[in-house]
Amino acid sequence: MAEIQPLRAVHHALDRVPSLSAVIAPPYDVSDPVIRARLLARTPLNIVAADLPDPDRPDDHGDPAGRYAHAAELLREWADTGVLVRDERPALWALEQRFPGPDGTTLVRRGLFARTRVTDYGAGRIRPHERTHPAAVEDRLELTRATRANLSPVFALHDDAGGEVAALLAPVFATPPVASAVDDEGTEDRLWRIGNPAVVAALREALAGRELLIADGHHRYEASRRYAAERGGEGEHHLALVLLVAMQDDGLVIQPTHRLVRGLTPAARAALDALLARAFDVTSVAPADLAPPAGDGPFTLGLLDRGGPGGEPRARRAVLRDPAVADAAMPPDVPAPYRRLDTAVLQHLVLTRTLGLSQDAIDRRDGLGYARNDEEARELVADGTYELALFVRPCAVEQVLAVAQAGATMPAKSTSFAPKVPTGLLLSPLG
Repeated sequence: MAEIQPLRAVHHALDRVPSLSAVIAPPYDVSDPVIRARLLARTPLNIVAADLPDPDRPDDHGDPAGRYAHAAELLREWADTGVLVRDERPALWALEQRFPGPDGTTLVRRGLFARTRVTDYGAGRIRPHERTHPAAVEDRLELTRATRANLSPVFALHDDAGGEVAALLAPVFATPPVASAVDDEGTEDRLWRIGNPAVVAALREALAGRELLIADGHHRYEASRRYAAERGGEGEHHLALVLLVAMQDDGLVIQPTHRLVRGLTPAARAALDALLARAFDVTSVAPADLAPPAGDGPFTLGLLDRGGPGGEPRARRAVLRDPAVADAAMPPDVPAPYRRLDTAVLQHLVLTRTLGLSQDAIDRRDGLGYARNDEEARELVADGTYELALFVRPCAVEQVLAVAQAGATMPAKSTSFAPKVPTGLLLSPLG
């Protein structure tokens, strides 16, 4: 079962930085060189300098791993100069995120920062829902080895159907926060420190029996597991920084991640057209209406193709007539919840069986890309970066949980929980 502990957090001294907004960053896996440069142009104290080390900075011996050593040096420098400070006493921390929802209304998501003991995956402990990639795990592991700290939390869900944890946190959120920040996506992050021993004890007891489901941060958690195993013994290195959010939280939003394809051969195009004609009901739609509406029902796909008649892009919506067509494309040993995932149907029926992309090519993103929103997908087809965009529906939290409980993992980029949890609100030293 989950073992929740408070932490002596490391955080920015607000009188030594321009603002908390200026020093937080998106998680490393949604940052890129452009975002990194923009953040560091505001202030070189932004956490992205350590969390996403400069890949062009080897050490004096030409070792590419020197960038991780440089990240550790930065953290030590910031600690020595008072930019980063560590709490004298352990505490839990509450987080409230206010953000624009899909329809433009303001949504609120609430969670609790804590540390949890890293364990093997399984029932009653912690469950993943997506596959990890070795290179990404190794990157996070190298950073952890060098810095001996968690710079980003793992985002995990827990069941609070009875509202016990929410009731304990309600009085906390009724008080003024100790810090706040606004990120580039317009999300306001507000922090509260929970140092009262009685409240900490009550929250630990309430969460002690909860199974956790990783929503975001699979590579970070796997790196934490490997780091704890290689260090051995006992100590803080067996603890991972987590943000715990209830599955029942009104602000829990999952956005779709659309697929993009390039390098299509004439044979692949012909195979796709044949599949659509044979198994789908296809209608033309406006490009703004390509994303299928959320909800249950048959597998539905939006397609934006530069290879239309006369070379004109064409926007279509395709609805699968018979789920048996998708079942026939699935590996025989996958459980029922996996078979009903839109991203699983897309991967096995369309990408692999029809367009000929192997699992290895998908893992390496060879000919495959991802778009985080509708506009990005349309732009990447319009400018010729990709030839085909495949728009999918968002999945529900219940689907994520069902797949995890069935012992399966979803295809990569099946979920995008919004908003992201920023890096740099809190850091957790590992001894």
